[in-house]
Amino acid sequence: MLDTLDAAAVRRWCADGLAALKRHQTEIDQLNVYPVPDGDTGTNLVLTLTSAQQALGMDLDTLPDGEATPHGHALRLMARGALLGARGNSGVILSQILRGFADAAGAVPVVRGRALAAALRDATAAAYAAVARPVEGTLLTVVSAAAAGAERADSDDLCTVAGAAAGEAAAALTRTPEQLPALARAGVVDAGGRGLCLLLDALVEVLTGERPVRAAPVARAVAPPATAVRETGSERYAYEVQFLLDAGRDAVDRMRGVLADLGDSLVIVGDGAVEGTWNVHVHVNDVGAAIEAGVDAGRPHRITVTRFADQVPAPAVNGRGAVVVASGAGIAELFRGEGATVVPGNPSTGELLDAIRATGAARVVVLPNDPNTQAVASAAAKEAHRLGVKVSVVPTRSPVQALAALAVRDPGRRFEDDVIAMAEAAGACRYAEVCHASREALTVAGPGRPGDVLALVEGEVHLIGADLVDTCVAVVDRMLGGGGELVTLISGADAPAGLVDAVRAHVGRRWPFVEVHAYAGGQPHYPLLVGVE
Repeated sequence: MLDTLDAAAVRRWCADGLAALKRHQTEIDQLNVYPVPDGDTGTNLVLTLTSAQQALGMDLDTLPDGEATPHGHALRLMARGALLGARGNSGVILSQILRGFADAAGAVPVVRGRALAAALRDATAAAYAAVARPVEGTLLTVVSAAAAGAERADSDDLCTVAGAAAGEAAAALTRTPEQLPALARAGVVDAGGRGLCLLLDALVEVLTGERPVRAAPVARAVAPPATAVRETGSERYAYEVQFLLDAGRDAVDRMRGVLADLGDSLVIVGDGAVEGTWNVHVHVNDVGAAIEAGVDAGRPHRITVTRFADQVPAPAVNGRGAVVVASGAGIAELFRGEGATVVPGNPSTGELLDAIRATGAARVVVLPNDPNTQAVASAAAKEAHRLGVKVSVVPTRSPVQALAALAVRDPGRRFEDDVIAMAEAAGACRYAEVCHASREALTVAGPGRPGDVLALVEGEVHLIGADLVDTCVAVVDRMLGGGGELVTLISGADAPAGLVDAVRAHVGRRWPFVEVHAYAGGQPHYPLLVGVE
């Protein structure tokens, strides 16, 4: 049994926690309040913690600098890796839990029981701060319960406090359906909370050597990489080299002189810390020498090298760029046609950050197209700001809203005014999704059975039908009943032949003054996406 949380224990906790999440990944994915086969919380948590473990693995031999403690150094690496690899709301919230935990636990020389309780309280505060509108009955509730349990233990015995935290978290998880009606209707507990319970149990096992014995939780009855054009600098230099660098300020100053002699367009920005992360950009002919200068200064990573002769100039508007998240080859091509950089669905924070940087623009708008990706986009925007790029996230929840937003872009407007106009256009576009149910569930439209056709309007099930075409027609009628001049139809990978034509013909007969635009999107899960403006 351990009486302190040291760096070795942190590494074992990350590894064991990841192993536990992998064992239960499918189970967590299936804790889904809607009967649509796109539950991915377990997958997102696994990918987020995998990034955390990789960050720890790359620094196995790195000793903390200055006054940092070894356990604090390990915890901060774990939190940083989780942030850059965060996927989905659950991944972003988990990364903030780890950040708050690391900031508090890393600030004390020894982590015993009361320090663990304080770290869990700071982790809870960081998690709540990451969510614009906190909702109880979620991962937030579970981490809050863990912190409360640790504080009530009122002990400096590390194992006692960790056990109390894990126990309270497990109890809070079973209560989540009482707080969220959607969970109660589906008969499940919160997926993100389940993942956190597994991580806390893994911590208990690392500290005590024994895995907590718990029954399975039961609800209580109730893109290809983008490229950038040469934005500055002389034609004498053939390559653009960019990388992130973990190094001290003095070493960076020395590297600055070396790179200045090698090329031009040298830009180095940091996060404000004396020993921090820096973004390095330079145009050179000797790529190896530029990277070697980074190695001499510290630890370069996310290295990209671009040969200008191979570049296809990307559309740019006064130094502005757009990054759009899209699933489906047809949808992706639509957005590229609008001059946007496309990132495949369910991206990590790091992948979005790479896409933002790859636009080469100083001002970038991000369109997440999925409620579960909005938190990831916001985290990437904050990271980009630290690197000197101004990013605004327009909270689009569907690709049809993103198309509406991109259609009103105006290079003559101030960037801030353009973002407002895009947000207004997206908000004025009502959206619907049609899919097949994969399991039984009770929805606001009534009980759904496997194979039923579901029409979701603004994320809520409004219609349940037996025939795909009839349900698609019915949901379009329902939406146009509230007004509308333009209907956008995007067919999915599983759309049968003639589906879009049938809906278009119906609109022509029933709503003769409404314009219809149709595209082959190729998105999974949803045979038809509908937008009404």
